[in-house]
Amino acid sequence: MCQEGKNVFDLAVARRTIRRFKPDPVPRELLERLAEAGRLAPSAANLQPLEFIVVDGNGPKGDIFPCLKWAAYIAPAGDPGPGEAPAAYIVTLVNTKIRDTMFEYDVGAAMENMILAALGEGVGSCWMLSIDRDRLRAILGVPGHYRVDSVLALGYPAEEPMAEVMGESCRYWKDEAGRLHVPKRAREAVVHFDRF
Repeated sequence: MCQEGKNVFDLAVARRTIRRFKPDPVPRELLERLAEAGRLAPSAANLQPLEFIVVDGNGPKGDIFPCLKWAAYIAPAGDPGPGEAPAAYIVTLVNTKIRDTMFEYDVGAAMENMILAALGEGVGSCWMLSIDRDRLRAILGVPGHYRVDSVLALGYPAEEPMAEVMGESCRYWKDEAGRLHVPKRAREAVVHFDRF
């Protein structure tokens, strides 16, 4: 699923959330590059309150998985199965001494940078907000003035979700073959030119 040679538009259109991963490790050098893409994302007033913990070793990696909630619409069918856990995680922190409000824009920009950079290297991702922040704080030794914002689960994809034009529901679903279908609003419903 390497997306080599794709431009940013192609990557953005191809991007789907991945929740089932191959057991292959993601090289640390690539994880460093992903964190660098997050670090260099736009930041409101250039305050740069974000910091990242990259977890790829045998230490806390196994402890992080139970702190995450996967695919609520189809739980537990959306949970990674045995041998399908992420190969690595990037935990995004907000240093509240730098900024304690309106940091969500920075997080969104950093996450999308990392997600697209990962996809460009053939690595799938799942941006997770439904997490046990207190437990993660303890596992990773995060100081009290940092907010544990979100987790980016990473690994080589073991599934190929597909986008569908959304009907009446935004709920994603699996077909008989186990392929995930993700409803997206139609372009005509969300893109307006010149005026609403």
